[in-house]
Amino acid sequence: MDPRARALGGAVGLLLVSCFLLAGGGGVVGAGAGHSRFEALFNFGDSLGDTGNICVNKSAADNFMLTFAQPPYGMTYFGHPTCRCSDGRLVVDFLAQELGLPLLPPSKQDGADFRRGASMAIVAATALDFEFLKSIGVGYPVWNNGAMNVQIQWFRDLLPSICGAGAPPGGQRCKDYLARSLFLFGPFGGNDYNAMVLFGLTMDHARNYTPNIVDTVASGVEQLIQLGAVDIVVPGALPAGCFAIYLTSLPSDNPADYDEYGCLKAFNELSVYQNSLLQGRLAGLRARYPSARIVYADYYTHIDRLVRSPARFGFSTGAVPACCGAGGGKYNFELDALCGMKGATACREPSTHESWDGVHFTEAVNRLVAEGWLRGPYCHPPIVTHDQ
Repeated sequence: MDPRARALGGAVGLLLVSCFLLAGGGGVVGAGAGHSRFEALFNFGDSLGDTGNICVNKSAADNFMLTFAQPPYGMTYFGHPTCRCSDGRLVVDFLAQELGLPLLPPSKQDGADFRRGASMAIVAATALDFEFLKSIGVGYPVWNNGAMNVQIQWFRDLLPSICGAGAPPGGQRCKDYLARSLFLFGPFGGNDYNAMVLFGLTMDHARNYTPNIVDTVASGVEQLIQLGAVDIVVPGALPAGCFAIYLTSLPSDNPADYDEYGCLKAFNELSVYQNSLLQGRLAGLRARYPSARIVYADYYTHIDRLVRSPARFGFSTGAVPACCGAGGGKYNFELDALCGMKGATACREPSTHESWDGVHFTEAVNRLVAEGWLRGPYCHPPIVTHDQ
């Protein structure tokens, strides 16, 4: 492997390179004490929803210099790092609080009570299995922490403690419990592309595997339905071409490769393609499983609005410059000077910034994301409807 690619891969592993942004108007969530018909919340995905698995899963943590386990991560809400990739709460944290549920423990945490929810998400998770990525020449170990099917198996392993002793996975007792739960499934796919384009594949080559990624995600949704899930939120891909990690690591000398807001067109076009395929596959699943409520979460539309008009949403900076880092430069982002590393500092008011570390978003953005999911207009249909 090229030394720069290996170094880049390791640095990418420090963060998660699959972020999303979704926001919507309406009230403020996260103040607590909400109530709904959901008795539990189960989350799958990557660092956008990892509430600590990367830290408690020792085999995975060995692959990382866990910068997000160091200050100033967690500064805004928790007051200390919690292994969440933000200055505070994640989207799933806001969802849990609004729905009257506790913050989700990581699924690998020993002795935790998972009856009201758990997060299977883990930093750098892929949709495609590691062996598949290895077969196409991009099986770098940094993407071997917990692919989608691995996370589903983690969830299966938890079911006896979730549904009660003697309640077999797939049994009616367990299905009844899961029918009263909310599932957040994804996003998946970003790290699959990272594994490809950061280690030698062209964007066109990576695009060839988009149907594989989408089919894998759809199969995961189907597995959850067969276990008893009824309400499943499936996020789409984000416009990754607007993130500092890509703009810094994979710049182009051709001005035509950038849009008018400085984002890399090819990355965003790949996201649009994946989202189109995903929505088609979800429509097919809805027809096949009419009793399930499969919700598509649209990240792309609103991130575009944030890039164009950050002030409209109360932010003083756009989606690209990082609040936390030691890199300086246009984006305050360098692979050898990441947030959490020695010398890194955070901006004085993270709530006025969209980007926390050049890869993940601030708590302020995550709050808007959760509101957009709960009541729309960027979740189709919204999680909370008028009759709930």
